[in-house]
Amino acid sequence: MNHTLQENVAIILPENGLEEKLRQAKKENRKLSIKLGFDPTAPDLHLGHAVVLKKLKEFQDLGHQIIIVVGSFTARIGDPTGKNKARQPLSTEDVQHNAQTYINQLSKIIDVEKTKIVFNSDWLDALEFSEVIQLLSKVTVAQLMHRNDFNKRFTENTPIAMHELVYPILQGFDSVKIECDIEMGGTDQLFNCTMGRHLQEVHQMSPQIVMCMPLLKGLDGKEKMSKSLNNTIGLTDSPNEMFGKTMSIPDTLIDEFINLATNFSLEEKIDLKSKMEYGENPMNIKKIIARNIITQYHNEVDAKNAEHFFSNQFQNKNFEEKTFEQISIQSLNHDENPISLIELCHQLRTDLSKSALRRLIEGGGIQINNDKITEPDEKLALVSNTKIKIGKRAFFELI
Repeated sequence: MNHTLQENVAIILPENGLEEKLRQAKKENRKLSIKLGFDPTAPDLHLGHAVVLKKLKEFQDLGHQIIIVVGSFTARIGDPTGKNKARQPLSTEDVQHNAQTYINQLSKIIDVEKTKIVFNSDWLDALEFSEVIQLLSKVTVAQLMHRNDFNKRFTENTPIAMHELVYPILQGFDSVKIECDIEMGGTDQLFNCTMGRHLQEVHQMSPQIVMCMPLLKGLDGKEKMSKSLNNTIGLTDSPNEMFGKTMSIPDTLIDEFINLATNFSLEEKIDLKSKMEYGENPMNIKKIIARNIITQYHNEVDAKNAEHFFSNQFQNKNFEEKTFEQISIQSLNHDENPISLIELCHQLRTDLSKSALRRLIEGGGIQINNDKITEPDEKLALVSNTKIKIGKRAFFELI
């Protein structure tokens, strides 16, 4: 039994299921089919997704078959997992565009050439309505209400729409169609993955085992890493961004990042953690983690350069000597000149909402030519050579 396969796994259901499946595959002289499903909603993968993908890569390296199920049908419904309200469904065009982006990004971790990629609309679109009803008859309302978020919403009288209740059943039916041995996901997918086991048994198949990986917390150190919470390190972030973001994590997250975001050996991870315990400066440990992350998704040279950039930009130089990204005044929408500070910041940092920028400005997080300005509506003339710092890591110069 390959023990590294169980490293970092939060839940294996049933407990001895993995040994059983590996034994069975060996006896039948075949590879295991391992499923990971995703709805192509926001098309950017981050280190949270990578936790599951790296585990898939371990199976792939041992010769097993990975099957990526793109929820081309289910994304048009919207997965209610962890939500206290229904998720907005997507158009077919959105789904296809996002799926392609996902597949391109998967290649940063798994060998896409050896991966089977299937779209669940291929079989779900083809179901007759009578077949849908027949499928629904295999699951009881009581089973569905075991799901924490449904239960919570039900007791709080928050509406649950019928299509949301159907969602886990459709995800489970995917496992029946592709006859998978193992389904992987984050711990928040436990219920949906066990639905696959149930439906496979109903269809007289050997039920899949479920392997859930822990959810990596985001940069805020509180919530899980999620695009909608704007607390992610994206797999396609630039080396400098990756370095700066990793350095910004709270010290309480260091252990979790060592375990789930780095690819150090078990010995190296233990060694790093013991350094922390013996009083090593957390900043030095974060630098080691940041270099490792960049080396995984870019390369070693990029990691060294990003560290050098970080030291220059954030640890040494005074304001004038920083590296500023040049932005032409022409490229800004400047019907009004002078422009309000909040409007200027919003044009420079489109990734931040106006309310987030307002908080940043009022909290003293904005500098113009070395002066802090805390009044969001203060008017500024758009003048060449104006230097602007937004938050901790964004430096711009108007030209």
